Amino acid sequence: MGLDALLSLDDSTQDKVDIPSDLRDSVEDIPIASIITNPDQPRKTFSEESLQELADSIKSRGVIQPIIVEKSGDGYEIVAGERRFRASVLAERESIPAIIRDFSIEEKLEIALIENIQREDLTAIEEAQAYRNLMESLDMSQQEIANKVGKKRSTIANSLRLLNLPEDIQASLSQGIITAGHARAILAVLNPADQKILHSRIRDEGLSVRESEKMVEDLNQGKRLQNRDKAALPKNKIPEILGIEQKFIDHFGTRVQVKGNLKKGKIEISYFSEDDLERIFDLIS
Repeated sequence: MGLDALLSLDDSTQDKVDIPSDLRDSVEDIPIASIITNPDQPRKTFSEESLQELADSIKSRGVIQPIIVEKSGDGYEIVAGERRFRASVLAERESIPAIIRDFSIEEKLEIALIENIQREDLTAIEEAQAYRNLMESLDMSQQEIANKVGKKRSTIANSLRLLNLPEDIQASLSQGIITAGHARAILAVLNPADQKILHSRIRDEGLSVRESEKMVEDLNQGKRLQNRDKAALPKNKIPEILGIEQKFIDHFGTRVQVKGNLKKGKIEISYFSEDDLERIFDLIS
């Protein structure tokens, strides 16, 4: 049974997924007290509200999907399914169904990372760190990671760029104070001091992504930021054009302007350094 098959049946929800026939006989109940968590688990934060909801479901329906573990000393270490394990502890269960398998260090890391990435359980920073761990620990390329998790290579590249942010800005992103769109706008600011200025304005004034993107160019040209009520915003653009602009922004991770209408116009893609230009060229090519 390959890793892909194991990941396909492992789900953090309470939805029933068919277990392949060659794994059904290996599912057994193991004591909660004998289980330890995986220290390499990429997800460091768990929503208490979400865990409680899952615990309530487990109280009424039991654990529908088994977790995946391997033997560790006299007990077991979680390879995948830590959220279900934590919810089962909250539900005061004494045992949990599990599939017991032996894994190499590389397989454990791959399962732990990809399981969370595929199910969008990570914060943007945790996801970026997971991609970096895959690249460094398993010597995987961005394209190989994209193939594994079912995403575009440009998505992986844009995610990894978030790790170039100062730690306090990464913390704001992890805590939901700013969005990934805000973070990409901040990354486009050349001067680290100006990055902090823009971050403060976003945090304190609740600037939109578009307002932030407009301010990037001003900062890079040495202009001081205007008050929010005077900031230049897109005008006379229909929602369809604004939506297309946002898709370009999400793909390229930089400011993009669509000038014209749905039949004719031009697209301006901004770059703010030689590295930024090369990155955008790679995405296009």
